[in-house]
Amino acid sequence: MVAARRELLGFACVGLLAYAVDLGLFTCLRGPAGLGPLTAKTLSFVAGCSVAYAGNALGTYRHTGTRGLRPCAVFFAVNAAGAAVQLLCLAVSHYGLGLTSQHADTVSGAGVGMVLGTILRFWGTRTLVFRSGAAAAGGGGGSGGRTGSWNGTNGGRVGSWTG
Repeated sequence: MVAARRELLGFACVGLLAYAVDLGLFTCLRGPAGLGPLTAKTLSFVAGCSVAYAGNALGTYRHTGTRGLRPCAVFFAVNAAGAAVQLLCLAVSHYGLGLTSQHADTVSGAGVGMVLGTILRFWGTRTLVFRSGAAAAGGGGGSGGRTGSWNGTNGGRVGSWTG
């Protein structure tokens, strides 16, 4: 239980740092640098993801020994999927439900979308990117060769999703 809390806390701290880098760089690129919104957001997203990958690889999930180009690419794909969830929540609210106020956009994109996107990112990061060597080599299936619940026998993780 302590290891699961430590993992969640580490993931959250790294995520907050990456968010700060993304937001700060976007603000600088849009303002003083004068870049367009899509170019600025793309560059800030890549920088934020790079910080998040480094923080998780060297901090939160350092015990897995996961390194290389493939895990990094999967990490970026998981983060892009999380961003897509946020945009989808905003699009459904704004265009599908007709909730067009700035407050509604903030709640759906930065509130509901952020929560759902973060859940997807956490699941994808721990399941698809930072697996222990034994679990990663255990098989080519979707579960990465793991069976049973998330306990000490599965990828070195302690605790359970069900408590």
